[in-house]
Amino acid sequence: MKKWIWIVISILVIGFVGCQWYNSRTSSQEVTTQVRTAVVQKGNLEVKISGSGSIQPVTSEDLKSTIDNNEIHEVLVASGETVSAGDELITFTDDSDPITAPADGMVTTIAVAAGDRITNGQVVAHLTNYKDLETVVQVDESDIPKIRGGQTVELSVSAYPDQVYTGKVTAIADEGTSANGSTTFDVTIHIEKPVNLKVGMSAEANILTASKKDALYVPVDALYTNNNEKYVVVNSAGANTDQASGAVTQQTVKTGLATEEYVEITDGVSEGDVVQLPQLTSGSSSMNQQGGMMQGMGGMGGMQGGNMPPNDSGKEAQSTGPSK
Repeated sequence: MKKWIWIVISILVIGFVGCQWYNSRTSSQEVTTQVRTAVVQKGNLEVKISGSGSIQPVTSEDLKSTIDNNEIHEVLVASGETVSAGDELITFTDDSDPITAPADGMVTTIAVAAGDRITNGQVVAHLTNYKDLETVVQVDESDIPKIRGGQTVELSVSAYPDQVYTGKVTAIADEGTSANGSTTFDVTIHIEKPVNLKVGMSAEANILTASKKDALYVPVDALYTNNNEKYVVVNSAGANTDQASGAVTQQTVKTGLATEEYVEITDGVSEGDVVQLPQLTSGSSSMNQQGGMMQGMGGMGGMQGGNMPPNDSGKEAQSTGPSK
């Protein structure tokens, strides 16, 4: 008798589990299409190129003798002493021209003493200016044509995350460095007011290469391309309106500056127009877990018809999307 009872119980359990598994496999997913929109805005657009490097002194050089076999009469400075450009550092017994400081800075080492005889080219001291600092950042070769001397730079330093420093581009390397199939060029940036900065600190630079005031712009993923024609999808009924309303039109546009987030529209739309963004699809389903049933929520789907953000100045955003 007990055997039959266990058989019946087993059949019921197997049937229940099988039914739940079948329902979880065949239950329809609820799919919701979310219509996303953005408003055409007017404001200032700034195109920046980034690079990273470390803080270093503008002046850091060995001081060398330019005369041969002369005896030192006197060393006028000590290690750690601050000097100004033109100050005498070392004099000679034969009244030869003294060795002078080529720039402002600190004498970090002295390698000779009074009575020593020195030779042409011998290093006698080292000079470093810790108050006049710069950074050298690596910039991708595709961005180098946009870099020019005198461009404004914003600098962030890891040691002071809440402080923004400024600087100017002072030099661009004539030769690049190749690694892993890509080439970068050194760009030197002089730092203005380097308060609290120390040599060796890491820095991130954002070089302003182009800007425009009162530009009309939309998010980069609002722009589509079809047969080399750029367009946006305008919702004339305004925001929060679905596509079935019949208020959606495809509007050809011309583009200008582009940042990683926004693209300038120079013709085709007006400030305040509502444009549609790529749709997001979400769904919900139930799933069977060992030991019991658990209900889960489906994740957000990927963007449909989305665009790659532009990363440089002067390039018009290129993307693919649905044609009308």
